[in-house]
Amino acid sequence: MAAAAATTTFLPPIPTSRPRLAAAVRRPLPIFSGAADAVPPPEDEDSSNDDDGDAAAPRRRSARKDRRRAVRIAWEKLVRWSRSWRRRNRSDVLESTRKVVVLGGGSFGTAMAAHVAAKKADLEVSMLLRDDLVCRSINHSHINCKYLPEHRLPENIVATTSAADALAGADFCFHAVPVQFSSSFLESISAHVDPKLPFISLSKGLELNTLRTMSKIIPRALGNRRQPFTVLSGPSFAVELMNKLPTAMVVASKDKKLASSVQQLLASPNLRISTSSDVTGVEIAGALKNVLAIAAGIVEGMNLGNNCMAALVAQGCSEIRWLATKMGAKPTTLSGLSGSGDIMLTCFVNLSRNRNVGLRLGSGEKLDQIMSSMNQVAEGVSTAGAVIALAQKYNVKMPVLTAVARIIDNELTPKKAVMELMNLPQVEEV
Repeated sequence: MAAAAATTTFLPPIPTSRPRLAAAVRRPLPIFSGAADAVPPPEDEDSSNDDDGDAAAPRRRSARKDRRRAVRIAWEKLVRWSRSWRRRNRSDVLESTRKVVVLGGGSFGTAMAAHVAAKKADLEVSMLLRDDLVCRSINHSHINCKYLPEHRLPENIVATTSAADALAGADFCFHAVPVQFSSSFLESISAHVDPKLPFISLSKGLELNTLRTMSKIIPRALGNRRQPFTVLSGPSFAVELMNKLPTAMVVASKDKKLASSVQQLLASPNLRISTSSDVTGVEIAGALKNVLAIAAGIVEGMNLGNNCMAALVAQGCSEIRWLATKMGAKPTTLSGLSGSGDIMLTCFVNLSRNRNVGLRLGSGEKLDQIMSSMNQVAEGVSTAGAVIALAQKYNVKMPVLTAVARIIDNELTPKKAVMELMNLPQVEEV
């Protein structure tokens, strides 16, 4: 069933009563295979055009009724399948989990800590932080005063600056430390990490100089190449998780059983978790989408229009696909939640830190000024140069992402970058 879950698309909450369900479905939607075969050819949907004197009117009404019935049957089949699957795949993962540790106290680490803590009142969720002020704020006021200050945290979250206390007896570990600081941080706490403790990486990016992703950084820094590892990614803003808005993500691991365990630990009515075995695809897409988001922000900041934005993001998606598949990723991963899903969210929504960096660059601000005004890390800034080194290693041309790297290095102005990109040879699309 894990493979099936990996290809499942986001679905709305399932209605609990049949009258509501029937009322909710008013017209056919082409979302279920098989349903289309039972639907008659499309006809005029506007009942106001029915004429008592029109002999074809009864036939049109009958066709509409048949279409609605076909969609209702398809939906009810999906509901029955969903309930049956849940009964067969009940798990005691959450029930048997006593403690979870979150490394890092940024917005997303805080949101995941709150999400897990809210699922089980007697679950201990320990956050390992370096800031005493934030620790006191979480422990005394149940608020992260630096990130997400408007959201109250569950009372079973405890913050500490002691690695020994945070990691003692943990069943799962969420890693939410920025990529560029992860190696040194993990090395400093490695003595307290159980070699069998599963790590769930929330960090996205590439380590400068080494070009490593978190799946390589974590075991190397801990001195344990067999450290259990998963990566969690997908279109998700911390504030929307805190507000319990519907969200879908993917957890990837070479260990299918571990991926399934993390899926069951995190899945809730407002958070869908699919599974994947394509760790490379999920990590590379997660790293490169941040660089592409800077490019999208630059286009917005320069007021280059919707045509330009669409062309740029499409080109960037192709560049990510070219590199990721050269590295062994599956093309289907790049069109899924951790690929195109995350790219759309990061490139088009103002909550994206990386997009906002690009927006300010495109508006004429200097990078140093932008970075000094931010209290969170925009991973795309440090990842851009690493992406180009990786592209050279795998002999992949990446004009858009290369342009971003040159802008960040102050070797090219945004205006000049756009001119050079537009003057590239007109070639066949691949």
